[in-house]
Amino acid sequence: MGRFVLPLGLLVLWWAATASGAVKSYQLAGPRDVVRELGDLAQSGVLWHDLGASVTRVACGFAIAFALALLLGSIVGGSRRAERALDPTLQAVRAVPSLAWVPLILLWLGIGETAKITLVAIGAFFPIYVALVAGIRGVDRKLVEVGTSFGLSRFALVSRVLVPATLPQLLVGARIGLTQAWLFVVAAELLAATSGLGFLLTDGQQTARTDEILVAILLFAACGKLSESAMRALERRLVGWTDTVPV
Repeated sequence: MGRFVLPLGLLVLWWAATASGAVKSYQLAGPRDVVRELGDLAQSGVLWHDLGASVTRVACGFAIAFALALLLGSIVGGSRRAERALDPTLQAVRAVPSLAWVPLILLWLGIGETAKITLVAIGAFFPIYVALVAGIRGVDRKLVEVGTSFGLSRFALVSRVLVPATLPQLLVGARIGLTQAWLFVVAAELLAATSGLGFLLTDGQQTARTDEILVAILLFAACGKLSESAMRALERRLVGWTDTVPV
């Protein structure tokens, strides 16, 4: 119940500010107006079209990022030579702000779906990669030695020792990467998009519709929270065997 106290308090404060006239309607639409706009968009089909476009971009970008991070993270984490060759460059690229990639991506890939998915993948890649490399580096050497003493092949050692040992860190990185994917899809859709929740934001700004802007913001918040909750549920299911501090 405690988790609903803050959202309900913010909702009451929002309603009071708009209903009393302390905040003008052209500055901030009231909750009733936002719910009405949400219903209108859903009834017209625009909501499902834009929501589907954003979800598709996030899913595709995250899948690409996860696959690349799994590949490069395993190589870098498993080899000091690969770490010296690849990790400094990857860390330098990670330090580049997300919006700095936009002009170059648009120049290379145009304004189509490929550019948007690429930007999302860039945002989701690095949290997964960093978490995986750190997880591999943190594996207890005794576990590897025990696996080797039992005659496990390199593949068996990876699949039966390293992967289970690094799974908690990998899933945490994936959860953060998925959240980053939603952040980056906003940047992708604010630029030269004709669909998506980011486009809904832009359309609301251009037409001075604060109710439409708030619908898009609330949907982004809901999607991000649902994604984060789903990843947490997956973590509990896959790494419930870990010995963690009870909270």
